Amino acid sequence: MKRLAIFRHAKSDWDDLAKRDFDRGLNDRGRRGAALMGKHIADYSRRENIAWDLLLASPAERVQRTLEASGIYIEPAWNRALYLASAETIVDVVRENAGDSTSVLVMGHNPGLQDLLLMLVAPARENTHFDEASVKFPTAAFAVLEIDIEDWSDLGGENAEIVHFKRPRDLDPQLGPID
Repeated sequence: MKRLAIFRHAKSDWDDLAKRDFDRGLNDRGRRGAALMGKHIADYSRRENIAWDLLLASPAERVQRTLEASGIYIEPAWNRALYLASAETIVDVVRENAGDSTSVLVMGHNPGLQDLLLMLVAPARENTHFDEASVKFPTAAFAVLEIDIEDWSDLGGENAEIVHFKRPRDLDPQLGPID
């Protein structure tokens, strides 16, 4: 059994439209959401006795600032292939880099992260977490999948179940959608 967590970057800053997409940081709401989710991830990991063996992350500025604001103290393995990656590319990056890790955390972007959930979860293992995440995987969302594999090289089939899903708005309604 392997564990794969995905953490989407927090709300990005669109104030400077001259910046390249890769170079956009976070806005104030994003920094608040990242800090809140970082605390949640730490609490969840402690409660479930999870030690993340590896953090694979897109090097985009907004991912770097999300990691910084979250207070998650895991040395990231920055991987350029994760920038705006498809679900298939994310699978490839995990297969190539996870080695003998049991628990891997991936930080990146949508739509790839949400598509990854849709790809990995078997219809027979869909649950309320899947239902929520499949509708929308918003900024700073965090999901944990348990995957019925022995080796990361087997990642990619419908053999996962979402065992945890949280969004910033679940922890603070003020971080929910703006009407």
